Amino acid sequence: MDWTLEVVIVPVADLDRAKAFYADRLGFVVDHDTRFGETARMVQLTPPGSGCSIVIGNEVVPQMPPGSLKGLQLVVADIRRAHAELVERGVECTEVQVLGENPFPVPDPLDNVGFVFFSDPDGNAWAVQQISSRGGSASA
Repeated sequence: MDWTLEVVIVPVADLDRAKAFYADRLGFVVDHDTRFGETARMVQLTPPGSGCSIVIGNEVVPQMPPGSLKGLQLVVADIRRAHAELVERGVECTEVQVLGENPFPVPDPLDNVGFVFFSDPDGNAWAVQQISSRGGSASA
C-alpha cells in the first residue's frame, strides 16, 4: 500500500500576500481559492510537477503562528537553474550551497548535496535540494 503526502498546511498572516508569493513568485499552480461564508477562506497551491500541495487559509485550516513552519523542502533536478529562476522571480534566497558529501556516485556533484534556502513573507522556511538521480539501493 502506498502512503502519499498530499497536503501541507502553511501558516500565514495575509492570505492575499501569501497567495501572490507562492503563485507569482514561486510559480505554484493555484488549484483553488475557496471562500466559506463571509470570512473563512482556503487556497490550495501546487508546485509544478509535485504530487503534494500546500494550503493556506484562515478559520477552516488548523491554525499555527504565521512563519512557524520550518524545514519545508522542494526537490529539483537542477539547483543552479532553480536558483536562477528564484532570483529572476524576485525571491530572496541564498546562493547554491553544498551541504555534506555526496553519499553515492552520481553524474553531477551537486546531486543530493546542492541546496538553496528561502523564506516566504511570513518567515516559513524552505529548502530546495537537487536530486537528479537516485543512488544507492531502493531497499531499506
